[in-house]
Amino acid sequence: MALGCAALAALPAAGAAGASRELGGPTPTHAWTARVLAPVTARVAPRPSAHRAADLQPLAPLAPRPLRGPTVLLVTGARRVDGREWLRLLLPVRPNGTEGWVPADLVRLNQTRLRILIDQSERRLVLFSGGREVVGVPVAIGAPGTPTPNGRFAVAEMLYTRTPGAFLGPVVFPLTGYSETLNEYAGGDGRVAIHGTSLPWLLGTRASHGCIRVENRWIVRLSHVVRPGTPVEIRP
Repeated sequence: MALGCAALAALPAAGAAGASRELGGPTPTHAWTARVLAPVTARVAPRPSAHRAADLQPLAPLAPRPLRGPTVLLVTGARRVDGREWLRLLLPVRPNGTEGWVPADLVRLNQTRLRILIDQSERRLVLFSGGREVVGVPVAIGAPGTPTPNGRFAVAEMLYTRTPGAFLGPVVFPLTGYSETLNEYAGGDGRVAIHGTSLPWLLGTRASHGCIRVENRWIVRLSHVVRPGTPVEIRP
């Protein structure tokens, strides 16, 4: 099912605040995101002495410096330790699924009702809002030798090529996941992304190096509501 533009336009953008629900990991109807406010080291456990999981900066690293947006990550859990609140975040690092704990006072929390499902067997991207399907469109996924990884991820950044004819299309959503077969591709580090395509006739097939390709008109429409931190589930 691919609903019309009106259904998509009516959605609130991901990141809309709402404090009425208990803070925790993502559910089928809502999730919390955390915007990093200051440089911070994410730890493997919720204590300052725990081993480092990753170093986080307030600005996301992939975009060219003048275009960098804020670092916003998916919250997967929360815990109070010795009187201090800690949040567990899904990190944009290898291996896929790596999480790290940061003090809650170093991030700004927001809530989103959006989530994205990539169903590889159906070759479809489905956008849900509050558990309700609002968009379903065909995609191209990884070729057999460079498969799209399965698991729980999140949108990590929003990059705008603003060139519909570009190979990646006009908009790219880098995810927190990486290819499990490629350590480098086209000068990058093997990061998997949802992006547009200059090869729309390959939609519905296994054709990519692991990324998820979407028709350009739909990736533009999705970019109007999807934001960093939006949960993404990729199923076999």
